[in-house]
Amino acid sequence: MRNYRDLRVWAKAHELTLAVYRESRVLPREEMFGLTGQMRRASVSIGANLAEGCGRRSEDEMARFIQIAMGSAAELSHHLLVARDLGLIERGKVEALENSASEVSRMLAALGQCVREHDRLKPRAKG
Repeated sequence: MRNYRDLRVWAKAHELTLAVYRESRVLPREEMFGLTGQMRRASVSIGANLAEGCGRRSEDEMARFIQIAMGSAAELSHHLLVARDLGLIERGKVEALENSASEVSRMLAALGQCVREHDRLKPRAKG
């Protein structure tokens, strides 16, 4: 079992979540249960899935939760584009969030590769 707080990608994902919460405060009140909620849930899901994966016993399970986190990062990216195109969040702020989400996605992909490689090289018990 790993400590998720030791992962640099988790720290970046956590920073992204805090930024999404700050920037989504400007969204219209009628979006609280729409786009605001969706953006916040997707961003929180990235770090939460890393934490859950770290709490699992196998590399296989960890890799699966990394994939789920990557899906949440892609979902967040879509929500950011919608907010930008509707003029709900300033383009510059959306670009900064999008850059952060892309960085987290790249880090997740690299971590997933490392976990799969580690699992592939691990000696298997004979039985």
